[in-house]
Amino acid sequence: MTPAELAQALKEQARQLGFTLAGITSPDPPMHYESYQRWVQAGFHGEMAYLADERALERRADPRRILPECRSILVVGMPYHPPLDPRPKGSLPRGRVAAYAVGVDYHLVIPPRLQQLVEFLEAQTGQSIPNRYYTDTGPLLERDLAQRAGLGWIGKNTCLISPKSGSYFLLGEILLGLELPADRPFVSDHCGTCTRCIEACPTGCIRPDRTLDARQCISYLTIENKGDIPLELRPKLGEWVFGCDICQMVCPWNRRFGQHEVDSVFQPRAGLPFPVIAEELSLTPQAFNRKFKDSPLKRTKRRGYQRNLAVAAANSGEKSLQPILEAASQSHDEPLVSRHANWAAKNLKK
Repeated sequence: MTPAELAQALKEQARQLGFTLAGITSPDPPMHYESYQRWVQAGFHGEMAYLADERALERRADPRRILPECRSILVVGMPYHPPLDPRPKGSLPRGRVAAYAVGVDYHLVIPPRLQQLVEFLEAQTGQSIPNRYYTDTGPLLERDLAQRAGLGWIGKNTCLISPKSGSYFLLGEILLGLELPADRPFVSDHCGTCTRCIEACPTGCIRPDRTLDARQCISYLTIENKGDIPLELRPKLGEWVFGCDICQMVCPWNRRFGQHEVDSVFQPRAGLPFPVIAEELSLTPQAFNRKFKDSPLKRTKRRGYQRNLAVAAANSGEKSLQPILEAASQSHDEPLVSRHANWAAKNLKK
């Protein structure tokens, strides 16, 4: 095979493995690195120290610092189900979980398939190929790489948007010690004058330079934030108990192109994406671990999840949740949950 034929075969193999988007770019330094540096220096990363770590910053500046032999990068996108809307009618008070998190954790799905792509390349070339692969875990500016690989543009909501698929997909990257022809970068900006995502964000975390202040983002507050949710932001979380889809739900590109044929591993598990608040607040540690085995929700741990549920309970305005909140405020084994349940119980009395 010629390098061009090999690149085409690799992208076709990626599509067969469920990556509906696939493109190749060079390992040149990312275009938006200086913007990323300014973002970190401003403290917009919040408590996500791994984003500001000096070594990680250096590696994000140049993919070759991760893999010195790197000569090309494959970037792929795997779709997930768009958010369900609305919640079940006539149901008990419920929270809401971001659409990407309703099935199996993608960190358990994507890396083995990236490994399969490496094995495919090695079988085609008859040689071992130096490589590193990641999905949301490596020191890479992955949306920058995806744009350069032709997959789409970075929208005002900071998501990568494909003109044919919207933004409901998960990214993966393989750094390859093999030279393959790069695809044309995606240079057009199809957000235009639209500001729906900015206007819809309850906390106003989306900044005008296509970055966001993570410290105010609902996804950050419900997942990455391990401590107390700031009092002034709690009412703005609404029913979200893990992540948030609002800025994607209002995007015209998702309304038009956001429906996908999705891998069965991402099928919603029982009770999601609208978990019953009273039931979830009663989960023991053992029940939580059983229920969310191999789920992204394990990231918050039980205490973070039930902290979020308490806030959602207050925001629901459902007086029927008062007893369970009062019980949690007095006897929950996690002080973090007790504090938020106490706040929620008092707010429900108002």
